[in-house]
Amino acid sequence: MTTRTTAATVRTQIVVEAPVEYAFAVFTERFGDFKPPEHNILGVELAETVFEPHVGGHIYDRAVDGTECRWARVLAYEPPHHLVFSWNIDPRWQIESNPDKTSEVEVRFIAETAQRTRVELEHRHIERHGQGWQTIHDCVNGETGWPAYLPRFANILGKGIR
Repeated sequence: MTTRTTAATVRTQIVVEAPVEYAFAVFTERFGDFKPPEHNILGVELAETVFEPHVGGHIYDRAVDGTECRWARVLAYEPPHHLVFSWNIDPRWQIESNPDKTSEVEVRFIAETAQRTRVELEHRHIERHGQGWQTIHDCVNGETGWPAYLPRFANILGKGIR
């Protein structure tokens, strides 16, 4: 796995031993299985994370008490190769309702062989969050951010090899 960073963009990738279609399906259908349950802003125990698989859908957390937090919107959904979603969480870890102040996460699935897929993740436009955007950058680029999510994803599929 490799990670690269620019001022307001975080890029990370991993290669997994799985066909591209399966890697894409697991990423979208089991997002909550590799997203740590403590990564939510509900303030209540998390029951599940849901990824709605269509443009205009949401990624949201549902708590055990039924409350929901819609923290992302699906902007592009092109199975099995590409998806983009917004990051609607501001630097104070509150929901941002203004789309002009949200960043984007693009995930590309590239078949290297019939049984091997490179997954490239780019979290970009983080500066759109305004004052304090560096906090978001540092968290999503840190040891519990995207560089940790992709190995957890790889573990669901089997062994990540880079």
